[in-house]
Amino acid sequence: MRRSAAPDTPGTGPSPSPVGPEGSWRGRVDGDGPEHARWHQRVRSATDSPAVLTDVRGPRGPGPAPTAGGARQTEAGFQVSVLGFRSDEGVRRNRGRIGSADGPAALRGALAPLALHERISILDHGDAATAGEDLEAGQSEAAALITGALDDPGTDLTVVLGGGHETAWASYRGLMASRAVADHGPRWGVLNLDAHFDLREEERPTSGTPFAQIAAAEREAGRALDYAVLGIAESSNTAVLFERARALGVRWMTDLECAEAGAVGVRSFVEDFAHDLDVLYLTIDLDVLPAAVAPGVSAPAGLGVETALVAAAVRAAAATGTLALLDVVELNPPLDIDGRTARTAARLVDLAVHRAVALR
Repeated sequence: MRRSAAPDTPGTGPSPSPVGPEGSWRGRVDGDGPEHARWHQRVRSATDSPAVLTDVRGPRGPGPAPTAGGARQTEAGFQVSVLGFRSDEGVRRNRGRIGSADGPAALRGALAPLALHERISILDHGDAATAGEDLEAGQSEAAALITGALDDPGTDLTVVLGGGHETAWASYRGLMASRAVADHGPRWGVLNLDAHFDLREEERPTSGTPFAQIAAAEREAGRALDYAVLGIAESSNTAVLFERARALGVRWMTDLECAEAGAVGVRSFVEDFAHDLDVLYLTIDLDVLPAAVAPGVSAPAGLGVETALVAAAVRAAAATGTLALLDVVELNPPLDIDGRTARTAARLVDLAVHRAVALR
């Protein structure tokens, strides 16, 4: 077998040609069989012909092998559709530290070498982006990409790599336009792992307004928003925001309450929130984590929620069997130290995927 050093991971082994935006899907290859599979080996571009995902050696090393006629087959296993939203205009408008537009590439790079232990395929739909200060156009582009990913035949879970938390407005619009919601009108809800409510009301949308926007849109549609937040930092949310949350019927646990409740309490909160939902949307704002774990965010936490508790919440959300959409936001690579934030975010995504697969 040909051997060469992988440029961005330790050890040796052939590195397949990069797939996806900016060549981020790179990593070592230890062997040809499914027992050696990593994320980067199971990725194909959504612009390629549909493929049967069998563990045979193809032009990119172990992984996708194109089929004659391009027919997609269900035996490929669990399919994750991935896309990015390169945006930090919402953060800039919210007077935060910009840099989260680089998040999608860093998240792909952190996901790439992670080992896969089940039959999982990853379909990369590419990136939407905010051009200059035109956040609204960027969100519309991202929403269309999200709808396409959700509606792609065979997709079991769509993962959006942000971007600031303005990503959530795009995620909502993409979800509402998808067949899962538009055709059947199921009850849906959003669980936010975050130090902030993001219920600000501003003249222009920012990274701090998405759930106020979503609540208004749901009200116009004659529905009440099912919204819950884990990790709220009381010192980072004004009394006005708490009053707004109460008026909207938002459920929450503070960072201190999460610590007191432990993993059992966190799981119970998630299960109680999601038990009568048909579709769950999970959004992970990385500033919910302790600053030592997640330094690469616009607003590092003064306290934060222990990583194990955040992981418990993610696994509980995936275990509901209704998780359709997951986004990870506020990664700011220029502020990250040793890739800590990106690596933690990648593990959380990986945990959600593997827990969802286990339900199959």
